[in-house]
Amino acid sequence: MSDTSSLDAFINARKQIKQACSLYGECNDDANKYELISHPKRILEVNIPVRMDDGSVKTFTGYRSQHNDARGPFKGWIRFHQDVNKSEVKALSMWMTFKCAVIDIPLGGGKGWVIVNPKELSKGELERLARGYVRAIYKYVGPDQDIPAPDVNTNPQVMAWMMDEYSNLVWKYSPGSFTGKPLTSWGSKGRGTATAQGWVYVLQKILELKNQEIKGKKVIIQWAGNAGLTMAELLCELWVLIVWISDSHGAIFNDMGINISEIVKLKAARKSVTEYSDATKFSNSEILEQECDILIPAALENQITEKNAWNIKADLILELANGPITPGADEILFKNNISIIPDILANAGGVMVSYFEQVQNNTNFYWEADEIDGKLHKKITCAAQDVFDTAIENNTHLRNAAYIVALKRVLDAMKDRWEV
Repeated sequence: MSDTSSLDAFINARKQIKQACSLYGECNDDANKYELISHPKRILEVNIPVRMDDGSVKTFTGYRSQHNDARGPFKGWIRFHQDVNKSEVKALSMWMTFKCAVIDIPLGGGKGWVIVNPKELSKGELERLARGYVRAIYKYVGPDQDIPAPDVNTNPQVMAWMMDEYSNLVWKYSPGSFTGKPLTSWGSKGRGTATAQGWVYVLQKILELKNQEIKGKKVIIQWAGNAGLTMAELLCELWVLIVWISDSHGAIFNDMGINISEIVKLKAARKSVTEYSDATKFSNSEILEQECDILIPAALENQITEKNAWNIKADLILELANGPITPGADEILFKNNISIIPDILANAGGVMVSYFEQVQNNTNFYWEADEIDGKLHKKITCAAQDVFDTAIENNTHLRNAAYIVALKRVLDAMKDRWEV
């Protein structure tokens, strides 16, 4: 039986690190290393007063968790959402540290969050909130300290406002202070599709290492949001069959494949996937436990737990969401020979091209899209190879292997720089 602690994101992140430490000799032999790596270095909590369109002032709460900067400046997303807790912010910043390390880029991990429902704000109120958040934290961010990027309910426009506000505060134009910006503010080509392209490259590489082809695979995508739909479109180009897909209103199934272009049109018209005509409709609770070759959780954390892990029938799971599988469920799936491509590897394409954006900003020299895609493909497939080889070497699953690879890099940097 699982308890409520199994759904706490920070507790789960620490469990994942602890498990990897038990397999990585140097960390396992020194409990101090686990203690140092399993807590954020700093958590900021700020109040952001915003003048609303009606003349009133409303105060919003914002956070910034900075986990570890042994390998370079903190790096991580900023989310505008009404549901947040410190545990989740801390966990996401920790996962970002290991995400950057597993793909071997010189950055650490951070995460930002403002408690707000942006749908309730006008464009002017949203801009004032974005700029107010930067004013509250600007002494702790910037090209050499912490480089934020967009996440849920933030976008290139929000990053442009934030970069502009930061530049005004430090009295110099600083495009490298934020990434995920529009091209007009010196964002990077390829950034908009980088996360999705990274998913595909990692999936193709892991299947190749398993001596499998991607063509003809039957896939379930839980949640037809931006991430899930983009992944579905890319997979269809590779002759993959999307047989199940869901949104907040329910799930649909067609064993011969769902026409994803029609689903894209429905979602663009703010309609549900359940309005798709050529499929059987089901409840959301049923989608995860269906037979398929590849299961893709693309919704929220803690979707596969000890309660339903025994019922999973996929051969392979690719994590698009952050933390969709609890540590207890990981072990059950491993016992059942179900492979998991972990989020810190699968989702790393976005942060990799964000890093490329930062490099371009700092050198004032910009690359073409094909060059960026080539660099992304080379580095992320190398990372997938490292993780796969480490899993074989340690007789463990891919998540543990990803953390072992990342732990070694982070701990080596800490040892070289600090007295640990």
